[in-house]
Amino acid sequence: MKKWISGLLITISMSSMATTPALDAEVQADIQQHKAMATAHQAAALCLESGKSHEVCQKQLQAACKGLAIGKYCGMRHEH
Repeated sequence: MKKWISGLLITISMSSMATTPALDAEVQADIQQHKAMATAHQAAALCLESGKSHEVCQKQLQAACKGLAIGKYCGMRHEH
């Protein structure tokens, strides 16, 4: 049974690799930028969860996003 599951997982992995298009350098850079922004926003959420003030967490977010996204909200703005 374990061999059957392993075989199935390998088959699924191989078939998904075959359908994944090759990504050019610009798309890869865009992906990395989105991941970096997501990491910065996750850190801001954890900062707020820790009980720190919105102002403190916002300053940390702005520092983490410097040069990464347009504007002072790191590519994301919502109501506050």
